[in-house]
Amino acid sequence: MFTKYKGELGLALTAFIWGSGFIGVSISLSGGLTPLQILTIRFFIGAILLGVIFFKEIKNNITKEAVKAGSIIGVFLFVAFAFQTVGMAYTTASKNAFLTAVNVVIVPFIGFILYKRPLDKYGIVSSIIAILGIGILSLEADFSINFGDFLTIICAVGFAFHIFFTGEFVKKHNGIVLTVVQFSVAAVLSLILQVLFKETHINAEMSSIVGVLYLGVFSTTVAFLLQTLCQKEVSETKAAIILALESVFGSILSVIILHEVLTLRMVVGCIVIFMAIIISETKLSFLKSKKISERDKVESIK
Repeated sequence: MFTKYKGELGLALTAFIWGSGFIGVSISLSGGLTPLQILTIRFFIGAILLGVIFFKEIKNNITKEAVKAGSIIGVFLFVAFAFQTVGMAYTTASKNAFLTAVNVVIVPFIGFILYKRPLDKYGIVSSIIAILGIGILSLEADFSINFGDFLTIICAVGFAFHIFFTGEFVKKHNGIVLTVVQFSVAAVLSLILQVLFKETHINAEMSSIVGVLYLGVFSTTVAFLLQTLCQKEVSETKAAIILALESVFGSILSVIILHEVLTLRMVVGCIVIFMAIIISETKLSFLKSKKISERDKVESIK
């Protein structure tokens, strides 16, 4: 069973690590680091770690095409995180989280528009249910759209393209090479933005350093490497839905570690997201099997 669902399980673990990243970001911000400094450091750590650990594999598998592909998803990764970070300054955290998760709905349509791929009805239904669950989980009563919301929608588009093209490129190129290149591109672009916003001076407490190290090692290096490798086994639409578990894990860990209040809305939101994943994974085959079994019983009686 593990072998059969290793791609899905790997992506679920990725979502868990990303969910824990909310705590790392919170600690890093409270300790003095700015959002742009966090982005630069986490992607720099990721690029260096993977570059050192997998030096021989990268050297043997790096090609111009792989660098080009990694650069493309690196740009989308940077765009997503940059607009998410800036958008956070102009909207609430809950609306930022909800609008970021809109990528779940966008992903299947990218393949339809760019490659004329047919839309899977179960994938579409699952995507809509997942976004509904995330909305219940994180959206406040105010549904207004402001400047920050607009920036966050751009962020969601960036994440959708990142998930989609990661799934496309990892079928053709070495996953570790793609991950190292995208981290390097995102780190350089983040540093440029950091310089433009005059945030080169770092004044951080030890707690902030620990937080950003966690983000660099786990939420960036381990999680994105897992995502890249596991998307070989899973379709882009299904991957987006599974990665939506980030919101669920983030909420659960916030309650456990940061002692946030567990609400009925959070529980309902988590249940709805799990429903979306079940529909995506099974395509309701268990209901079909039940109908066939009942039909056979009726025919046998006749």
